[in-house]
Amino acid sequence: MTTNRNLRIRSLTTAAGLGLAALSLTACGNDGSGVRDEGRATNTSFESAASTSSASTSPEPAPAPSSQHDAQPTSSGSKAEGQTEGQSDSKAGGKAATKPGGTKGGGTTGTKFVTCQGSNTKTVAAPLTRPVNHLLLTVTNTGGNPCYLYYYPAVRFGEAQSVPPVIEDSQPQAVVTLAPGESGYASVNLSAADGSGGKGHWEKSLAVYFQGRTASQNPTSAAHPALPAKGVWIDDSVAVTYWQQSMDDAISW
Repeated sequence: MTTNRNLRIRSLTTAAGLGLAALSLTACGNDGSGVRDEGRATNTSFESAASTSSASTSPEPAPAPSSQHDAQPTSSGSKAEGQTEGQSDSKAGGKAATKPGGTKGGGTTGTKFVTCQGSNTKTVAAPLTRPVNHLLLTVTNTGGNPCYLYYYPAVRFGEAQSVPPVIEDSQPQAVVTLAPGESGYASVNLSAADGSGGKGHWEKSLAVYFQGRTASQNPTSAAHPALPAKGVWIDDSVAVTYWQQSMDDAISW
């Protein structure tokens, strides 16, 4: 009886094995290529993923400059470097005056221009008979460099607390420039010829102060030209002209 039971068990085991084998062949396909197809599908999926990963991690080349302007930075300030000194300055003693340029000015390269003042000039004050009641100031450059006579002389007679006003119409076309040895001029209208200048008086001393291009550049060195022994007669109409390049221009006011 035991022998029959063992035979039934072996038969069932063998049948089960044959059934599993048949199922495996059916899953692989009728052409027997199922295993090979499954392997190719797996490899293809891996290669596709690797390709995608490679494409996503590879850096893209930087775009080339579209022009030379993009490739190289442009230099700024070229206009400022190209500018020249000696620009127009209509308020420095001339209606179309030339602004000094330090070591360049008046069109002379390498020449140092300075401000005229008492220390580099000689000033002479001479009363005139024609026109009457006029005092001519002559300033001569005694220095080694050209100098500028800005605006007009600030003259002070005796102990006066203020300086005479300037005759605005006498403003020249350009700042007066004196080369070494050259002279510039201004005149002082001392009093009214018709007596309309009010009460007058005699003055025996005079100080002439020079001006810079700006108030902060005004020189401190003044000139003290001698006056006639009896002095000069001045009244409330006293006024000065701008500095002039010629004596004729100075005494025409």
